Amino acid sequence: MPNIIRLILGFAVLGGAIALMVFGLWGWGILAFFISILILVTYFFNENMLLAQWYLRKDNMPKSEVFLNRITNYEKQLIRTQHGYYNLLIGLIESRKAPMASEKYFKKALSLGMTMDHNIALAKLSLAGIAMGKRNKREAQMYLTEAKKADKNKLLADQIKQMKDQMGMMDRQQQVRYR
Repeated sequence: MPNIIRLILGFAVLGGAIALMVFGLWGWGILAFFISILILVTYFFNENMLLAQWYLRKDNMPKSEVFLNRITNYEKQLIRTQHGYYNLLIGLIESRKAPMASEKYFKKALSLGMTMDHNIALAKLSLAGIAMGKRNKREAQMYLTEAKKADKNKLLADQIKQMKDQMGMMDRQQQVRYR
């Protein structure tokens, strides 16, 4: 449902709730008020995005992909602050299927912007893994340092440490090849 319709519907139900309260039907008015708040909240938090994130946390990628595919035109159906998160979720799902193909989604998510630092760190950590897969150590190191800066709450500290260890192993493998 387009966002403008959500706003119109939410304010119409809110007006109806106020009218019900004015006419003395307080129970129905309070119920309609809560329904209007629920409709207005979906303007800021798209239900398909919320369900996709929930299934992603449950590690159910097919269901998460189904809910993300319900968003046909993310520029019209989501508010501007959710565009980066949409591309991040698509990138995370795509990274399970074809890791190298997910790079464009992570870069687009970073360019569109995200408000939470740990999500920025997650995108940069994923880009570091892709760069390591391409044997581009300099780019991987750059993304790892940026991910470490963005991870202020140390939510991804273990993954960053693991990636640095893998990068050290990558150096040793190259030295063995050249001998």
